[in-house]
Amino acid sequence: MSLVRRSPLHQSPEALAAGQAEWSRYMGILDQQLARTGAFVAGERFTLADIPVGLSVNRWFGTPFERPHLPAVSEYYERLSERSGYLLHGRNGTP
Repeated sequence: MSLVRRSPLHQSPEALAAGQAEWSRYMGILDQQLARTGAFVAGERFTLADIPVGLSVNRWFGTPFERPHLPAVSEYYERLSERSGYLLHGRNGTP
């Protein structure tokens, strides 16, 4: 609401910093899980779990703020992007 929609009601710098830190913490948990599986959320194969998580990862990369480097999440994003359905619907047709 603050960074993309620029809602006047959501411009507290403290709340924004806290939200970014919390989101980064959750993405760090995902990074650890992806490092364990080496591929997708639940293991070596794409599953239903990857659909909502993949949408969240797309939002993570599309939101304009400084993100920590999470190599497993970055690799996962690229792996998902090899799927035509994800490119069309998850990444909304963006490269």
